[in-house]
Amino acid sequence: MNETPLMAMAERFLSALKHCQVLQMRVQHADADGMTLVLPWSPAIVGNPQNGAVHGGVLTTLMDTTCGMATLCALPSFEVCPTLDLRIDYMHPAEAGKDIHGHAQCYRVTRDVIFTRGTAYQDDPAQPICQVVGTFMRLGQDVKGGIRFGNSLKERRT
Repeated sequence: MNETPLMAMAERFLSALKHCQVLQMRVQHADADGMTLVLPWSPAIVGNPQNGAVHGGVLTTLMDTTCGMATLCALPSFEVCPTLDLRIDYMHPAEAGKDIHGHAQCYRVTRDVIFTRGTAYQDDPAQPICQVVGTFMRLGQDVKGGIRFGNSLKERRT
């Protein structure tokens, strides 16, 4: 695989998210057109054991993470951008035994908010499992994640 600085940053970001590690998500592609993550199918993500359908919360996690990480593709440098709003329209259940791909792109960047849209699919991007739109708040380059993240937010208010 061709390792770009954007791909390396995306992989570092994803590796810092413990819930994504548990789900074994991985970065498939990242460029100016958006972010694509892969969620491997496993019995652990099944929400309905009768038909093998993937739990909606797992799809929400995939798409929130994908849309949030798409901000990396649109900004000149890293910024912490928490989710403001996420709307998911479920089209059909995911097929058991197949990996799920999440793709998202930023379609508008303002001083305070980034607007994203995307889809989750298995074999064919034209047959989405769900569609999503999300907005993410820009906190700026000075705010960093981690243990002192909350303190950074408090300091900004004063």
